Amino acid sequence: MDRLKRMALYARVVELGSMSSAARELDMTPSAVSQQLRRLEAETGVALLHRSTRKLTTTEAGQAYYEDCAAMLHAARAAERRLGDLRDEPRGELRIAVPVGFASHLAAALAPLLRAHPALSLRLFAEDRQIDLIGERIDLAVRVGSLPDSNLIARRLAEWRHLLLAAPAYAQAHGLPRTPEELGQHPMLILSVMNRPEYVELHRAGEPARRVRVGGRIVGNSAEALKQMMLQGLGIVRLPEPDAAPLLAEGRALTVLPEWAMAPLGVYAVTAQRDSQPAKVRLAIAALQEYLRD
Repeated sequence: MDRLKRMALYARVVELGSMSSAARELDMTPSAVSQQLRRLEAETGVALLHRSTRKLTTTEAGQAYYEDCAAMLHAARAAERRLGDLRDEPRGELRIAVPVGFASHLAAALAPLLRAHPALSLRLFAEDRQIDLIGERIDLAVRVGSLPDSNLIARRLAEWRHLLLAAPAYAQAHGLPRTPEELGQHPMLILSVMNRPEYVELHRAGEPARRVRVGGRIVGNSAEALKQMMLQGLGIVRLPEPDAAPLLAEGRALTVLPEWAMAPLGVYAVTAQRDSQPAKVRLAIAALQEYLRD
């Protein structure tokens, strides 16, 4: 039994008024309790208890030591209660990192959770770069597309179909590609965080997949900025269907190569650990799953 455990044992002996009562509570023998208290006195170099056949009292030094030991025991119990609250009830600050374009979806997904639990607060990191979850103390990240190999834990939330879009002004000025190969002759607005060639793979029933290398003079790590540039007629952009649908419905964008499709991209909830997640993380993942399923 280490020193801290002996200190906790000593506090309980004093609180219960006898070694036998403490022994029963802690499932120990009275002789084992007595032995541990003598070791504690030997370690501290101070007599802590006056022992008699009928009564157990603290020495002056033992009383002062008991008060500090009791405070330590109280703090340990409070820590356990707080952990239990965090495990069972969503409370405290939930730190979530999402791509900029996903932020509006996050608001809709988590609004019911935040309304139902006023003790829960949210700190949102909306960035298209991949944040270091451990370094930034991120509880949960939402990531779209292929994930690099890592020790992080990813849970698939949904799959999103992606579309190629252009503004009507671009189509009027430059026309739209009629085949996948012609796509390579048009400027793409490329979402990228790495300096590497960009490819688009397109599929159509009954035909082999077409993999086209594309390029353009505008490359960025903000999907929202690239979408705005597409709306200004500066090129063709790739967007997830939930973000593309309103633009198409409003007539602000046109579908490029509508007879061809791209493979859907996974939407993932990513955490630094798999098990023992606090309630705020578990319920946030569940809320995201429900929202994306609907």
